Amino acid sequence: MPLPFAHSPDLTLGVELELQLLDPQSRDLSPACGRVLERLGPDHPNVRPEIFQSMLEVSTGVCRDVSQVRRELEATVTLVRRACEEVGVELASSGSHPFARYSDRIVYPAERYQGLIDRNRWIARRLMIFGMHAHIGARDGPHAMALINGLTPYLPHVLALSASSPFWQGQDTGLASSRITIFEALPTAGHPCVFDTWQEFESAFDAMIASRAINSVKDIWWDIRPSPGYGTVEVRIADCPPTLSETVAIVALLHSLAAWIDEEYRQPTGRLRTQPYWAVRENKWRASRWGLEAEAVVDDRGQTVLLRNDLDSILTELAPHAERIGAREELQGLARPLQQGGSYERQRRVYAREGSLVAVVDALIDEFRHDRFAG
Repeated sequence: MPLPFAHSPDLTLGVELELQLLDPQSRDLSPACGRVLERLGPDHPNVRPEIFQSMLEVSTGVCRDVSQVRRELEATVTLVRRACEEVGVELASSGSHPFARYSDRIVYPAERYQGLIDRNRWIARRLMIFGMHAHIGARDGPHAMALINGLTPYLPHVLALSASSPFWQGQDTGLASSRITIFEALPTAGHPCVFDTWQEFESAFDAMIASRAINSVKDIWWDIRPSPGYGTVEVRIADCPPTLSETVAIVALLHSLAAWIDEEYRQPTGRLRTQPYWAVRENKWRASRWGLEAEAVVDDRGQTVLLRNDLDSILTELAPHAERIGAREELQGLARPLQQGGSYERQRRVYAREGSLVAVVDALIDEFRHDRFAG
C-alpha cells in the first residue's frame, strides 16, 4: 500500500536534543521532568518529555538553515534552563550520564513509553541514553530514499564527531560511544535496512505492520529513517553533543552532505561515495570504539584511512555546497573537536586529572552552559 509522504520544502532542517536533568548536589540524574514542564506549560511546542523522567527533549521548528537552528535551540534552551533553575536542577548534554544507574530511572507516565517497556523489557529499561536527531526535508518518498542512501556511508563520521558516552554506570567502557551499542539492542534499531527504491521500503513497511513488528513508522529506530508524516529524513545516529556549537557544526555537515546528494540526485556525476553494507557497518563499529581515531574503510577492497583524515577530505569536497546553503561558518566549527578532541576524549582527560566522575559531570554542565570545551 502506498505510504503517504508529506511534501517538505527542499532540505529544510529540524533538530531534537535529548537533555539530562541533574541533581545539583549529587550530580546524579533527577526525575524532575514533570516539574520543569509544569513551569514551562504543558503544551510548549518545543519541549517534550522522554521515556524517563530525568530527561527532556528540546526541539526546533522547521528551519531554513543552520543559523536558524542555532537561534531556535538557544532560545528554547534558555527557557528550559530558567525553568530548571526555578525547580532546582541542573542541565547537561552528552550521550550518556557517567555514573547514573538505569535501574533507578522512573518511566514517564505515557502509554507509548509503557508499551515500549512492556514489549522490550530489560532492553528498553537500559535506554538511559541521550541522542541528537536531525531532520532534513525531502520532496517525496523517492527523494527521501536517495537522501538516505547517499547519507548512509557518512553516518560513522557523524557518530565519531558526536561521540560523548565513554562512561556508563560508573565504568569506562573503552568506547567513544557506548550509547549506540545500547540503543541498537532494540529489535527495530541500529543500522538501516537497505532499499534501492521507495517502493521497496513501502513493501517492507507493510510487512512489518502486518507481522506486528511495528505499529507505525515511529517504531523504526534505525540510525537513519524516513519520517513520512513530517516529510523528512531523520538522522538518529548521533550522541547528544555537549555544546550547542558542536550540535550546529554536525547539523551543518549533514545539511551540506544533503545539498551535495540532492545535486547528484538531479544531475548525477558519480562522485558520491558508495560502500557495501559490511563496510558501513564496520565503520560504525570502529567509530563507536575509537571515535575520530578509527581507521575507516573507504572502498570495497578494504582500504582504510584515519577517520579524522577522511573527514578533512570530505570537508574539502563539501566546501562549495556549504557555501551555497549558507553553512560555511558553521561547518568550520568542526575544527574545534578535530583539533581539541571529541567529548569522549575531553571527559577522559577530566577523569584522569580529577579522578572523579562527579567532576566529569561538572565539566559537562559547564560545557553546555557556556558553550566551551572542558578538559
